[in-house]
Amino acid sequence: MIIEPRMRGFICTTSHPEGCAQNVKNQIDYIKSKGAIDGAKKVLVIGASTGFGLSSRITSAFGSNASTIGVFFEKPPAEGKPASPGWYNSAAFEKEAHKAGLYAKSINGDAFSDEIKKQTMDLIKADLGQVDLVIYSLASPVRMHPKTGVLHRSVLKPIGEKFSNKTVDFHTGKVSEVSIEPCSDEDIENTIAVMGGEDWAMWIDALKQADLLAPEVKTVAYSYIGPSVTEAVYRKGTIGRAKDNLEATAFEISDTLKSLNGQAFVSVNKALVTQASSAIPVIPLYISLLYKTMKEEGTHEGTIEQMQRLFAEKLYNGSEIPVDEKGLIRIDDLEMSADVQAQVAKLWEKAETDNLDQIGDLTGYRKDFYNLFGFDFDGVDYSKESDEMLQIPSIK
Repeated sequence: MIIEPRMRGFICTTSHPEGCAQNVKNQIDYIKSKGAIDGAKKVLVIGASTGFGLSSRITSAFGSNASTIGVFFEKPPAEGKPASPGWYNSAAFEKEAHKAGLYAKSINGDAFSDEIKKQTMDLIKADLGQVDLVIYSLASPVRMHPKTGVLHRSVLKPIGEKFSNKTVDFHTGKVSEVSIEPCSDEDIENTIAVMGGEDWAMWIDALKQADLLAPEVKTVAYSYIGPSVTEAVYRKGTIGRAKDNLEATAFEISDTLKSLNGQAFVSVNKALVTQASSAIPVIPLYISLLYKTMKEEGTHEGTIEQMQRLFAEKLYNGSEIPVDEKGLIRIDDLEMSADVQAQVAKLWEKAETDNLDQIGDLTGYRKDFYNLFGFDFDGVDYSKESDEMLQIPSIK
């Protein structure tokens, strides 16, 4: 079938197999161009199909020749209905990894569930023996708690008082005022249950009990802090409470891993266009101004540049891993530099519908958004028929 982008609100409901494959190839080429990383050789990536998780898997495989197992929850294709982009990304990744002689297998299912944890552990035991790096990069709006059976839904809301600020509809470029009502206590608890550190700790506990973690194992989860302009709705809102919980969990996991000389870290990453961030009020406008500023400075990075730097300069730099006063790895350092933030704040004051094309990078934002779904890549003929039924080699 010929596949075109179809939008529903902030979500694209179609994805393109060849475009997704091009995205994966571009990232692999970037990693190869940067040279080898003396990193982990057996890697489990939880949340491996898009964004930072996919880029972590690519960096491990093509930077360090690692064997990788990827866990994700994607919608497979049906006749006339394309799969979700993470499905096609993973199919392309496995194909390229196998071509390069690398081990790569994937598991599609709910990573929060005991069943998928067991399936993953059985696969590690059978094929790899142990893993020496566990990346935790889950982004889900809901979590069925495996012990209580309660379905938790995360929300993005401020705490205490109503939040009002500017936002932009990135399709039309219209800048408007947005208001978000404050959350309830229950909202906070639910958001922590979905996006906090409990499931990360459950994974590590289960892997350790089954003796599937190698000596000196590392585990890394991803977080975001961001600027003062998004603070009330993000870092000081419900999501921020969940991120606080995730960051505190790293210390608990490090204690768990002491007997293996292992360590747990949280890496604070840069603001980027993702399926999730597109739906967060304020964030698209901030990212559009940030992109413009960082591209002019020559410091703009996508997920693959971020992960290459995380692995090469932080996790596997041959000496101690640099962290801030809170024990966090900061790969958002270029975004949060004083000059970048001062310039973004200045542009924020000026931003309106009429001037956003000049002072912001809406074009870059839109391109990144369509790229998430495999659209708008150079070198892909979108007028050609695509096989939407493309399968992932290791998933039968």
